[in-house]
Amino acid sequence: MLPPIGGSDMGKIFPLGSPETHFWLTRSMARRLGVNLSDAMADDLLSPQSYADMVTRCRQCPHVSACQAWLAQSTCAPEAPDHCLNAAIFNRLRH
Repeated sequence: MLPPIGGSDMGKIFPLGSPETHFWLTRSMARRLGVNLSDAMADDLLSPQSYADMVTRCRQCPHVSACQAWLAQSTCAPEAPDHCLNAAIFNRLRH
């Protein structure tokens, strides 16, 4: 879930990375985990808004280098790495 608007997060700045880079990181992470995000949406397991939120959450992640390194060395993985902000969603979609 993205940080809530207002409340205790009011006034905090969440830097965002490149939309294109993080779109592809999200897709690559899904592919490594055997998750097809298009199929998940077609099967009503993932809404288009949730997919957009995943990319936005990825854009907020401070672990881009760790993600890229994980993707570079892993061909298939049983679950998302702990540093992934979308790990819970990816792991749910795997099952």
